[in-house]
Amino acid sequence: MIRLAAPEDLPVLQDIERAAGEPFRALGMAAIADDDPPSIEELTAYLDAGRAWVHDTGDGPVAYLLAEIVDGHGHIEQVSVHPEHARRGLGRLLIEHAGEWASREGLAGLTLTTYAEVPWNAPYYARLGFEILNEDDLTEGLRAVRAHEIARGLDAWPRVTMRR
Repeated sequence: MIRLAAPEDLPVLQDIERAAGEPFRALGMAAIADDDPPSIEELTAYLDAGRAWVHDTGDGPVAYLLAEIVDGHGHIEQVSVHPEHARRGLGRLLIEHAGEWASREGLAGLTLTTYAEVPWNAPYYARLGFEILNEDDLTEGLRAVRAHEIARGLDAWPRVTMRR
């Protein structure tokens, strides 16, 4: 079941993020695996804005999605599924939920940034209908998102911006 995150979920979301990062290690991306999850304060901001959703199996969250609004689009800041629950469509369900939210809010669609060559990143999102944007097609807000990612060192591996 997808629901809004609750304050008591936030430490669990950090645990999900840590676990979801581990598969990057096998791709030689240990820095991503070792990256700290969002802080409780950062997660609380999404919770307070009503833009943090979890997939709850009945025993608590096993996947989550954080969204922002960037230049008239819903922007998926993060979507993570605990590896023990991967390959069951939970990420897709959360993304569809975010798409429905964006539509209700009158937003033009969804955007995200991701790794170009990681199988469960850009190729996965392409299967869900996202298309890679050319650099010339990036809005000012998306350029700011990318600049923030570059400052965090996330561009050590090829990244793309996508829209649906």
